[in-house]
Amino acid sequence: MKEETSASKKLGAENALELAKSASRIIVMKGKKVSDFDMKKDPPQKDDLLAAMLGTTGNLRAPTIQRGKTLLVGFNEEVYAKVLG
Repeated sequence: MKEETSASKKLGAENALELAKSASRIIVMKGKKVSDFDMKKDPPQKDDLLAAMLGTTGNLRAPTIQRGKTLLVGFNEEVYAKVLG
């Protein structure tokens, strides 16, 4: 199932946490910095997760892609190639 949300619709902390609930792995990319959260074995604190997933405006970083149980937040070409093939 493919769901798209317009970039003009701002997604905040509540939306980010809702997406995180359905993921077993969350990879957050900020340029070359990559944070990989294992939500089953070592779930992060809610504040730490939100700090990674949200930008300075308090909105979910873009792009955000959910593939199976993996949630990709932000962009890094190497990570995308590895995860998305």
